[in-house]
Amino acid sequence: MRLDRYNSKGFDRGRAVWIEIIWLILQWLFMSSWIPGSTHRAFLLRLFGAKIGKAVTIKPGVIVKFPWRLQIGDFSWIGENVWIDNLANVTIGCHCCLSQGTYLCTGSHDWNSETFDLIVKPITVEDHAWLTAGSTVAPGVIVGEGAVLGLGSVATKELKAWWIYQGCPALAVKERLHDC
Repeated sequence: MRLDRYNSKGFDRGRAVWIEIIWLILQWLFMSSWIPGSTHRAFLLRLFGAKIGKAVTIKPGVIVKFPWRLQIGDFSWIGENVWIDNLANVTIGCHCCLSQGTYLCTGSHDWNSETFDLIVKPITVEDHAWLTAGSTVAPGVIVGEGAVLGLGSVATKELKAWWIYQGCPALAVKERLHDC
């Protein structure tokens, strides 16, 4: 690859650069703050275009690349130091839990391209899913309803509904019981 030939032409950041700069400053001041509660974090995300449901818990240290490309359903929990690297849309359903240190990555690069072309794909986390501590979700992955991604695991492909996955890459290990 030739990084001196890389350019991100064709990638739309979704907002003007000055809005992104204001977002970065306010995110640093308020999203990572020690101030208890989630109300101010949800308010700030909404202010910048995120669609946040009711009674969503957002812990300190959460990083969101582009709030205008984020949707979180009712009663979901976003844990400490979760990083939502959303160059593409990220949709998180209702009653989902993203435990501390979870990383959602919507972008990568074409390793076969000399110009290291940017590739972006959305991520969907369906209702009742749980991404446990330190887990990672790759671009384009759909986490099925009620699926669980185990501690430190990496989802590179779709996770089927109501299954528990572990490992790198994550493999289905057990069906999850549910009453939803």
